[in-house]
Amino acid sequence: MGYFVKRRDPAIPGSIPDVLGSFHSEVRFYREVAPVVGVRVPACHLSEDGPGGTCLVLEDLSTWHPGADPLEAARVLADLHRRWQGQSATRWPWLRPVSAGADVVGRLFDRTWSVLVERRDVPPPVRELGERLVGRVPAATRAEGTAGPSTLLHGDASLSNCRTSTDAEIALLDWEDVRAGAGVADLAWLLLSSVEPARWDEVVAAYGPAPGLSTVIPAATCQALLSLADTDTDSAEEAAWITRITAASTLLA
Repeated sequence: MGYFVKRRDPAIPGSIPDVLGSFHSEVRFYREVAPVVGVRVPACHLSEDGPGGTCLVLEDLSTWHPGADPLEAARVLADLHRRWQGQSATRWPWLRPVSAGADVVGRLFDRTWSVLVERRDVPPPVRELGERLVGRVPAATRAEGTAGPSTLLHGDASLSNCRTSTDAEIALLDWEDVRAGAGVADLAWLLLSSVEPARWDEVVAAYGPAPGLSTVIPAATCQALLSLADTDTDSAEEAAWITRITAASTLLA
């Protein structure tokens, strides 16, 4: 069996990983949650957390196929959320709540948008949606608290954080953003980050009942716009983000 070593230096004071305690949370996830989580994750052979940073020695899944079928990924997330509904925040009180870091993310979004809005390739629907979010990201983030029962969230449930084995088993990687919240928040990010809009309805159907999905779309769209800001102009990656964000703008119209 191979190993994957993940080291993190201490987060920069005041940064989002620092405010959210992301690196420490991932270590605690592998120590406390992973053994009972009920979905496939990399086996953890060593976890360290100290003044010099964190270190995880994990099972190497690099031979698995990157990504996953979005329908199957949605089903895995649904199983995770049902298993821990109403339990996760009590069992692991260190899991960050919905409101954690909302103001920091809001300030980051407002700064980033002031630059992104100047890009010539940002189409009107995306531009209008971004303008509506300026100054409102903290409220959009906190709205998740009304979107459904709290459960265990992966926090960054994109297909890039999935691996699929030769026998179609799906593993979820990268648990730095693990937290407690409404399960549909993971579903919203799966859609915004990874799924072509023509398939959104079937992915939601695979997940199951998602009555609070529209409530969490604005916060997921904020994250999508931040990701868009990191893409190169006229790149395929940029075009894909714009397509998905435009679809979100239609849902929120």
